[in-house]
Amino acid sequence: MNVKHLLLGCLMLASCSPKSPMKSFESAPRGVQQAAALWTAQDGSPAEFDQLVADYYCETDSAKQALFESLSRIFENVYQSADMLTVELLRPTQLTNASEPQMPDWIMSGYSPLAHFSDDMFANKLAFITIINFPHYTLEEKNALGKNWTRLEWAYARMGDIFTTRIPAEVNTRMAQALADAENYIADYNIYMGNLRTEDDRQLWDMDKVLLSHWNLRDELKALYGAENGQEKQEMIYQVMQRIVSQTIPQQAINGADFVWKPYSDGSEAEPYTRYQKILDVAHAYFASDAYCPSAPTGIQRNFEEGVEIPAAELDSLFRALVGSEQVKQVASIIRERLGRDLRPFDIWYDGFKARATLNEDELSKRTRQLYPDANAFAADMPRLLQQMGFYSEDARRIAHHIVVEPARGSGHAWPCLGRKEEARLRTRIPANGMDYKGYNIAVHEFGHCVEQVLDMYFIDHYMLSGVPNTAYTEASAFLWQHRDLQLLPGAKMGNGINDPNEVLDQFWSMYEIMGVSLVDMAMWRWIYDHPKATAKELCEATMAIAKEVWNAYYEPVLGEHDCILLAVYSHMVNAPMYLPNYPLGHIVQYQLEEHLAQCKNQAAFADEYARIYKLGRLTPKQWMIEAVGEAPSIEPILRRLRSVD
Repeated sequence: MNVKHLLLGCLMLASCSPKSPMKSFESAPRGVQQAAALWTAQDGSPAEFDQLVADYYCETDSAKQALFESLSRIFENVYQSADMLTVELLRPTQLTNASEPQMPDWIMSGYSPLAHFSDDMFANKLAFITIINFPHYTLEEKNALGKNWTRLEWAYARMGDIFTTRIPAEVNTRMAQALADAENYIADYNIYMGNLRTEDDRQLWDMDKVLLSHWNLRDELKALYGAENGQEKQEMIYQVMQRIVSQTIPQQAINGADFVWKPYSDGSEAEPYTRYQKILDVAHAYFASDAYCPSAPTGIQRNFEEGVEIPAAELDSLFRALVGSEQVKQVASIIRERLGRDLRPFDIWYDGFKARATLNEDELSKRTRQLYPDANAFAADMPRLLQQMGFYSEDARRIAHHIVVEPARGSGHAWPCLGRKEEARLRTRIPANGMDYKGYNIAVHEFGHCVEQVLDMYFIDHYMLSGVPNTAYTEASAFLWQHRDLQLLPGAKMGNGINDPNEVLDQFWSMYEIMGVSLVDMAMWRWIYDHPKATAKELCEATMAIAKEVWNAYYEPVLGEHDCILLAVYSHMVNAPMYLPNYPLGHIVQYQLEEHLAQCKNQAAFADEYARIYKLGRLTPKQWMIEAVGEAPSIEPILRRLRSVD
């Protein structure tokens, strides 16, 4: 956020004393050593540090637990108060039911109430008191020792993760501003589909069809399988996506309500590498932080080894093993047979394995618009959705009580609660005429996030364990719900889940698609760190080269088209640095959870087991999975299952 006993690791010698002079702290308890390493001349003299240790080092278990409870209360109040302020400041830029954002709103969208928190805690010495008593343990140590820790010892360990660096407030502020600018750029990246024209001047979409890149473009492409003029529309979306990646898209086409253009040939003035400059702005903010993080001196290391808690190289190998597996060709042949044609690059988003693939999306949208004309209607239905999944009515009401539904300007997201006095926030796009099916599908996904967030906050035993190991594990919860969106509609029955071969095929193809996207994202960040002075144009060219390399190795043999750049289209690459690998990892976790939960005898047992698992809290990814399903994250379960699918 460490352990109950500072003796762990044999670091505390019987002869050492907390009143030893500073030079002897190399043989002192682990937390004392770590605090000494962060102490500077501005904090005080060696004698003052010596006195701090003498005054605040906890000699007994009871004293340590009392300190832990006090610090937990403080951190929860600080985090949730800052978060509640952030939510209010961002309302105009993130929600459609707020006032139209004005210039001050855009400025404050980059404000971070916690930017000075670390500085303040080191200044008032609370950070040092925390470190002295709750030292930090490495990922390797947590995985090795954690299997024998109690829940309280795990909570101590997470408290030891709070103060491991001293990044100045101005550096934190720079990062917050860069991320806010990237988010605001992406939130308004709409393509007016009614303005697109074929080479012979035909209009394929109605004028009211406006799609956010990349999410809505991708979902529209998915919905076109089997539709009238479906493949022609898919080809045009594919062309638009390539122009977004290559930065040859006309500047006026981005959020351009009045600009009519031909994606195959329009030569209007292009966007001036803005997409890649936003990425570089975030990268430069990472660079500014690197000097203050000696144990993880790059943003890549901090993201994967300290954030995801799985090294990037390990994920890279895991993903390449699946996208290069024989099962890819097996599933591709099934898709090819169903489509009755050779596969195209955009078929990485083939959606025909889902139950809704045989249904008319317009009819589904009519139903969802009637059910959910606004955010309040979806909120009112949340207890029923939970009961449909097997939760008892009392638990369903309690969970739903801590979730609010809000209409988003962007594609939608879940905003977690950081304390037990605020709600989890479900955001999704809700047009004036009600929630269409795409919006409903996203809303169910975000609802899965929010249910997890409530379970591991309001139902957790220690605040310091609230949450999940990393964002992939909350994505797994969201996927669990999203895959059941049709079954959750009123009057529907729950499906066969993982027992349905189509479900397995669908999950595998989703992994195949998003793993390629993630490989590009990770390689792009390696390139950025190898070329810290690169321009936006150079980054654009490098990203396309990386996308081509990954495509040619793992996707061209199946989907055709040499040097395709489609894998670089995800907007997360701009507004959510290094987030994308969480999705394929989330799919892996989801599949293992699905196999485990399929053993439940009924829906009530399913809900009980789901709740047990998501109340494990923030263990390491490996330990969480072992306690959840009995094995570490692995692609073997789904590869093994596919061997039995005809």
